[in-house]
Amino acid sequence: MNFNFLYLAMIGAPQIILIIAVVLLLFGGRKIPELMKGLGSGIKEFKKATKEDSEEKKIDEKPKS
Repeated sequence: MNFNFLYLAMIGAPQIILIIAVVLLLFGGRKIPELMKGLGSGIKEFKKATKEDSEEKKIDEKPKS
């Protein structure tokens, strides 16, 4: 049993189709837009928080005169 780990870790078109089919079965077609909206707003909030954090670090790193 000499498997190549990289080959097993790759996701191809059949796997993506299977994942989409399972999501459709679990949540239904009407619920998916709500899920994607929630996911999008979560990603947006995460980016905003990381940007604010990096700005705070830049302010803290400025030398005091």
